[in-house]
Amino acid sequence: MKKIGILTSGGDCQSLNATMRGVVKGLNHLLGDIDLYGFEDGYRGLVYGKYRKMKPEDFSGILTRGGTILGTSRMPFKEIHIPDQFGVDKVAAMKATYHFLKLDCLVVLGGNGSQKTANLLCEEGLNIVSLPKTIDNDLWGTDMTFGFQSAVDIATSTIDCIHTTASSHNRVFIVELMGHKVGWVTLHAGIAGGADIILIPEIPYNFDHVLDAIWKRADSGKGFTILAVAEGAISQEDALLSKKKYKEKQANSTYATVSYELADRIHEATGQEVRVTIPGHTQRGGVPDPFDRVISTRLGVAAAELIAREEYGRMVVMRGYDVDSIPLSETAGKLKYVSPDDQIIKNAKNLGISFGD
Repeated sequence: MKKIGILTSGGDCQSLNATMRGVVKGLNHLLGDIDLYGFEDGYRGLVYGKYRKMKPEDFSGILTRGGTILGTSRMPFKEIHIPDQFGVDKVAAMKATYHFLKLDCLVVLGGNGSQKTANLLCEEGLNIVSLPKTIDNDLWGTDMTFGFQSAVDIATSTIDCIHTTASSHNRVFIVELMGHKVGWVTLHAGIAGGADIILIPEIPYNFDHVLDAIWKRADSGKGFTILAVAEGAISQEDALLSKKKYKEKQANSTYATVSYELADRIHEATGQEVRVTIPGHTQRGGVPDPFDRVISTRLGVAAAELIAREEYGRMVVMRGYDVDSIPLSETAGKLKYVSPDDQIIKNAKNLGISFGD
């Protein structure tokens, strides 16, 4: 009988439960009886031995449930080798818990930082199988991460709702969406929601070009403009600064986010009323959409198949609409950015959407 541990790490999203369900139901079908241990609050549960013995039926009825029944937390990879306030060596403690329970495999559901930790544990000799969780869709090696489409649905719905009030009052509306380093959510939601301007971290914007797009709409008789702005959007001037200088500028800024600074500058330049809407963590909440339920289930079953074949040290990925897997070492520490040369960017520009570049 195999002993399997499972944890969810990093930020939550809508399909964590659906994916765990796929893993456990797949294992139950392929292997029959298993010993299953769920670690609470991500890697913290593995470090401090916070776990509970679980049964397959514990994972029934959670396909449509958002969040994670195991809880989650962030444990930054850059701090993984730093002892905690009690002097606990995190890596040694995680290994000790794994060996104490005599696990055959640990299943990790997480994003970029979580995958780096998973790869580290793999290098330390533990059997790991991981799954690509993040609303940002920024994990290298997979075309799609679970949670992404559900987040895009919510972000798009926000832009849809803004359309009516923007057109009624002839205002400029800025919808700020999640994405510190990558702009996949903002790009997809911006296109799906009919935004006129999309600003993402990978394409630094020229403010004058943003104004040009607003004036162009006004000249064509359209009194309102909608901007979909990633929280990590950056101007061309700021993009030239060193990381240290840019952080200093942000720390000294009187604006809470880039969107409020843009709003003030647009109002000063055009005289138009500008409003900012930030859906924030609603993008992570609620039930997973049908697309995420399908790929989460498929990814979960694929993880179970890897465990049944004892193929460890791998992350399950989507390649097109097919499920595959890659070595953890290939994805750990890498981000999948939007390229300015991606076909989707060219399509959007040919539609008339401005990226401010």
